[in-house]
Amino acid sequence: MEESRGNVWLAVAGLVLNKAGEWLVVKKKYGGLKGKWSLPAGFVKPGETVDEAVVREIREETGIEAEVSGIVGLRTGVIRGEVSDNMIIFLMRALTYHIHIQEKELLTAAFLPKKALESDPHTSALLLHLLQAEPLIHLPVHDGLNPGDPFGYTKYQVYFKNSKN
Repeated sequence: MEESRGNVWLAVAGLVLNKAGEWLVVKKKYGGLKGKWSLPAGFVKPGETVDEAVVREIREETGIEAEVSGIVGLRTGVIRGEVSDNMIIFLMRALTYHIHIQEKELLTAAFLPKKALESDPHTSALLLHLLQAEPLIHLPVHDGLNPGDPFGYTKYQVYFKNSKN
């Protein structure tokens, strides 16, 4: 059963690095990124934070376990004048390295060196932009912050950069 997301979409993508500094990339079977190298990505589900969603999406699509290092960007746009399409891009570190793709959605997945992605004609525009922005600066997570009980949060994360980090 396909979920209805309404007209405001919140998605996440993971820029996952392995020990060699290679990027985890995927080729989707469908949509505007069909056959293009792009970041593993997907939509946030009810009851999860965006950082939980990106860890889940990476695992579901590629079998890779990864941890969040921080946020490197936000992509936002409006589709056909009516759908607000928003994606938070996370910098992540691979904890495992054996790829097992989700065959329903992906053609393939691989850890590739940046040079190979820069010269590949199948690299997506967003991925090329991120490659050109290297080295990427990220907003790290700050644990232990909570705005207080009156708000009723069961989970809470804040990402920001300050002079101390």
